[in-house]
Amino acid sequence: MNIKSDILQLSKKFFEETHKKSYVPGQDYLPASGKVLDAEDVMALVESGLDAWLTAGVFAKKFEKDFAQFMGQKFCLLVNSGSSANLLAFATLTSPQLKERQIKPGDEVITVAAGFPTTVNPIFQHGCIPVFLDVSLDDFGVLTDQLENALSKKTKAVFIAHALGNPYDVAAVKAFCDKHNLWLIEDCCDAVGAQYDNKKVGQYSHLCTVSFYPAHHMTMGEGGAVLTSDPQLKKIAESFRDWGRDCWCPPGKDNTCKKRWDWDFDGLPEGYDHKYIYTHIGYNLKATDMQAAVGCTQLKKLPGFIEKRNKNYKILRAQLESKLKNHKEEIIFCDALPKASPSWFGFPITLKEKNRTPILKYLESQKIGSRLLFGGNLIRQPLYKGQNFRVIGDLKNTDKIMNSTFWVGLWPAFDESHLNYISDHLVKAIQG
Repeated sequence: MNIKSDILQLSKKFFEETHKKSYVPGQDYLPASGKVLDAEDVMALVESGLDAWLTAGVFAKKFEKDFAQFMGQKFCLLVNSGSSANLLAFATLTSPQLKERQIKPGDEVITVAAGFPTTVNPIFQHGCIPVFLDVSLDDFGVLTDQLENALSKKTKAVFIAHALGNPYDVAAVKAFCDKHNLWLIEDCCDAVGAQYDNKKVGQYSHLCTVSFYPAHHMTMGEGGAVLTSDPQLKKIAESFRDWGRDCWCPPGKDNTCKKRWDWDFDGLPEGYDHKYIYTHIGYNLKATDMQAAVGCTQLKKLPGFIEKRNKNYKILRAQLESKLKNHKEEIIFCDALPKASPSWFGFPITLKEKNRTPILKYLESQKIGSRLLFGGNLIRQPLYKGQNFRVIGDLKNTDKIMNSTFWVGLWPAFDESHLNYISDHLVKAIQG
C-alpha cells in the first residue's frame, strides 16, 4: 500500500466532490476577482504538507527557477506577499553596498498618486519623499511628459505600478531613468504576463515585484516575488529577505561558500560563523513550501489564465460598446497604448458625469462584484495626512479616477454568459 499516493488521490476526490465548478448568473455572486483552483493544486498542497518541511524548500526553489524563466529574469526571490515584495525591492536599494547610488532618508522617489498604497508605503517607511505624478484617463498610465518636471537633485528612483494589467509607457520611463542614472522598480502585481513593445513588463527595471494574492493572475494564497537580472541586487535582496544576514545558504544547508569560519568582519571575532553575520537591517519575508507548491501548479496554468482574462476583456468591451452605443459619450473605456499588450486584471469604466455610487449599489444588488481603482488619489487618504511628499501639477485625472472610476471582473472562471449578464446590468445601471 502506498499511503502517500492514496492520500493524494483521496484529496483529489474530495476536491472534485466538494468544490463548486460553475457560477449561475443571477443566483451566484460574480466576484470582481478570485482564485481558480483545481484538484492538481490541492494535491500539491497536500503533498508539500506531507513532506512536513513547512518553510521554503524544494517547491520554493523550483518555483523561483520556473517563475524567473516565465518573467524573463535571471533571479526570483519568493516572499510572503506582494506588499512584502514592494518593501523588499525598495529596501534593496537602501543598501550601503550600493555606495553612491544608495537611497537614503530624504531622497526623492517619483511615483503616481493613483493606485494601491503598498507601492508608495516603502518610500515613506524608509524616510524618503514620494513625488506624485498624474496619470492618463485613457490608459491609467503615468503622464511621462511630467517626469522632467518631477526631477530634482534629490531624485534617486522611480517606482510605479502597471494599473489593472495595462502597461504604462515603461520604455519612456526607462529612458528617463537611464538619462538621469535613477533606479527603476516596476510594480507588476496586477500585470503578470503583460508586455510593452514585445518585452514583458518587469524586464525594463532594475527590480520588479509580483503578488500571488487570490485576486491576482495566479495564486498561492498569500505570496509574492521580487525579480531581477542583476546579481548584486539579487544578493542584497536575499539578505534583506532573510533577516539581513550575509550568508546565502538556503534553509537546511550549511557552508555553501566553503569558508563558513574563515570570514573576517570588522568588529567581529575572526572566523565568526558566517550563518550569523548580518550586513543589513532586514526581515524574515520568506514564504512557505506549501505556498510554493501551489504556485508550481498554478504557474503551469498561468498562460491560460492570462489568455482567458484578455479574451474576457475583448468580449465585455464589444458587448458594452454595442449596448451603450447611444451613451458612449457618457463613459471612458480604458485603452492600451499602441505598443502595449495588456494582461488584464479588471475591466475599468470611468463615468464622465454620472454618480458612481448608485451604479455600484445596483450591481451589488444583482450579485455582481465591483471595485474602485484601489486608493484613488492616495494623497487624499488618511494614512498620508501630515506626511512629507511633493505633487507635480493638480492631479486632476487622479481625482477624477477617485470619484468616477470603477471596475468589474474578468475572472478566468467567467464565460460569455457571465459577461453578458454583467454587461446587461451595467447598461441598465448606466442608462439609469
